[in-house]
Amino acid sequence: MALPAERTASGREYKVKDMSQADFGRLEIQLAEVQMPALMSCRSVFGPSQPLKGARITGSVHMTIQTAVLIETLTALGAEARWCSCNTFSTQDHAAAVIARDSAAVFALKGETPREYWWCIERALDWGPGGGPDLIVGDGGDAILLIHEGIKAEEAYENGGNLPDPASTDNTELQIVLTIIRDGLETDLKRYRKMKERLVGVSVATATAVERLYRMQANGTLLFPVINVNDSVTETKFQNLCGCRPSGPDGLLMATDIEIAGKVAVVCGYGDVGKDCAAALKKAGACVIVTEINPIRALQALMEGILVLTLEDVVSEADIFIVTAGGSKGITVDHMRKMKNNAIVCNSGPFDKAIDMPGLESFPGMKRITFNPQTDRWVFPDTKSGVIVLAEGRLVNLGHPSSVMSSCTFTNQVMAQLELWMERETGKYEKKVYAMPKHLDEKVAILHLGKLGAKLTKLSMEHSD
Repeated sequence: MALPAERTASGREYKVKDMSQADFGRLEIQLAEVQMPALMSCRSVFGPSQPLKGARITGSVHMTIQTAVLIETLTALGAEARWCSCNTFSTQDHAAAVIARDSAAVFALKGETPREYWWCIERALDWGPGGGPDLIVGDGGDAILLIHEGIKAEEAYENGGNLPDPASTDNTELQIVLTIIRDGLETDLKRYRKMKERLVGVSVATATAVERLYRMQANGTLLFPVINVNDSVTETKFQNLCGCRPSGPDGLLMATDIEIAGKVAVVCGYGDVGKDCAAALKKAGACVIVTEINPIRALQALMEGILVLTLEDVVSEADIFIVTAGGSKGITVDHMRKMKNNAIVCNSGPFDKAIDMPGLESFPGMKRITFNPQTDRWVFPDTKSGVIVLAEGRLVNLGHPSSVMSSCTFTNQVMAQLELWMERETGKYEKKVYAMPKHLDEKVAILHLGKLGAKLTKLSMEHSD
């Protein structure tokens, strides 16, 4: 294997970059816990009854300090956890080190190669004898994808085929996945079905994963119940408002040291994320222009004093381009050829394919200059002008404040995991994608409010009638 696992003195598996950073990670966790009141409320409210006792939870979520608090919340509720990151760029090595030392099996290193990335996912899913996890906490959905692809390979082999052949596809990432699957099946031909049979359910928190799982449900290939945390009210309204608003400009500043004031910034999409990116850029002094396909959202932008134009109208004039929505190739290589020299292009939305990176990488004579990690200048050979692309076109705003992650995504994940585990034998959840139940959404808000000193007004019977 590409990364042989190591073990702590207690026998727990791990693979992290530097275990000596664990003490630093613990100090950061102590700071984050103060800013994550909803998760800490979960521990005080649910911890004594140990509702997740006996549950095996695999997590495929950005391995950050905030995630470390989530992991230790799940273990405080009785669960056992194995973890990997869902993004090779987002791992904080000190966070991975402290969790590996103190709390759970972790397989995450910042800057993993694609093969190392998929190896880490496979290790997080491998619980040894008895199959895989009972529950999965997902972000991008890659752990779920690996199980589905593994089962397809097992069934194909049993029906007279061969073990997966990585050379059967031109997709480099799928080649790696098939290699991982083949290596696992050589020792256990029912490896992934054992995982499926044990799985109670999954909770997911990004649009990319949710879209993929709804497609699986539609074509009848979804193998287990899913709770869609991504579209909960506490996620869509508060993470986007309190998370994307500060983290988008912060990602720009950290990567490029650009002065935003006075620049022309184009925000592609005026949904929940786009609104807050636009507001943050406007507050920072940028002249903001929005592109939209939805007439109602376009009108909303105009009523906020923001000009609405097409990308073609402004592509050669703007300094900053932020994609906040849309599927494949929202910004194409042809768009980037027309941009002014050193225009900045980044993605603050849910889809990794929103910027045409394959077109950029395969452009004849293209020159790539890396200034900082995940900050690249791509120079076109004919014009000698270049564009600066952040995070290789992937999500740039990974630095949401701890309080946002607590009150929104992570407390939602805990509540969804509790729901799936407590209802595992009732038949309440079928092999479908479910919206976050309203009472759980409200519970997430309540857990946060109490720690902030808020008191809700209670209606009298007369008023409620």
